[in-house]
Amino acid sequence: MSCSQANPSPVTSDADNGEVSQHNDTASIAVIPVDKQEPEIQQKNSPDQVVIKIPSPQVSPEKKEAKELPQKDKTNKEPEATIIEVPDQPKPAEDPELTTGTTPSEIEKLPVAEVKKLSHDAWNELLQKYVTATGKVNYSGLKADNAKLQSYLDLLAANPVQSSWTRNEKMAYWINAYNAFTIKLIVDHYPVSSITKIEGGKPWDKKWIKLGDKTYSLNQIENEILRPQFGDSRIHFAVNCAAKSCPPLLNRAWTADNLEQNFEAQAVKFVNNPQFNVIAEKKIQLSKIFEWYAGDFGDIVSYLNKYSKLKINANAKVTYLEYDWALNE
Repeated sequence: MSCSQANPSPVTSDADNGEVSQHNDTASIAVIPVDKQEPEIQQKNSPDQVVIKIPSPQVSPEKKEAKELPQKDKTNKEPEATIIEVPDQPKPAEDPELTTGTTPSEIEKLPVAEVKKLSHDAWNELLQKYVTATGKVNYSGLKADNAKLQSYLDLLAANPVQSSWTRNEKMAYWINAYNAFTIKLIVDHYPVSSITKIEGGKPWDKKWIKLGDKTYSLNQIENEILRPQFGDSRIHFAVNCAAKSCPPLLNRAWTADNLEQNFEAQAVKFVNNPQFNVIAEKKIQLSKIFEWYAGDFGDIVSYLNKYSKLKINANAKVTYLEYDWALNE
């Protein structure tokens, strides 16, 4: 702010107190900045001097900051440049919506892969309820409980074998699958006198077992997976074809934990049961299974002696019994 004069006089400044005074022959005016909004005029003791107090300009924080920038000194030299180091700013995170086409809220809802292992508890309950200790099956009861059976089959279908599973977990899965789908085959056609009465006598060749994104037949599970992939002859004492001459169906589910114990127990029971094998020292009458799958057992006498309660002579005569395909009920 300045005062207009008709004949302005020279202006002098007092560097010590910041006051600016203007002199003429009759009076003097002093301009003093103050922290008020309105100007204030005071008359000093001397009649020749008038003091005008001018409010200090209100400086915004931004202007104040700018005001504090280095100024030229009195010699008009440029101030030395000030170097300000700015730290590297972190790279902004990518927007999930831009990179994946999915919003953050949708990402939170994405399913997390489950790692829990498949449970065979439902199948175990069915076996305990409808299969005797000797392997006789109550098919009429299973037919009435078909919904629970189907639920277990659906569970198998939704949880196919994974490469991360242990060998025993895989074997237990395939054994349970073979037995459960065989039961389902009988239940769907029950009452029926024999499995050989289904699908023109070739029920094992039909591809109808959906597991994951693949479809299998019973023959594929046994002869393309269980036998060649695991190479354990005791598998023959675990899978059941619903016939009287077939190794009895175990009345509990196979698991990774009980696999070895069940294999040994089933082998001993089958070999020493006269319904399936008639053993003497010099003569043995065996199940057709030992003939059909001879390559899986090697030297048959040596194999049988691992499980037989009676020692068989190495040169014992070997014959095979007729196979009874009647339903194992």
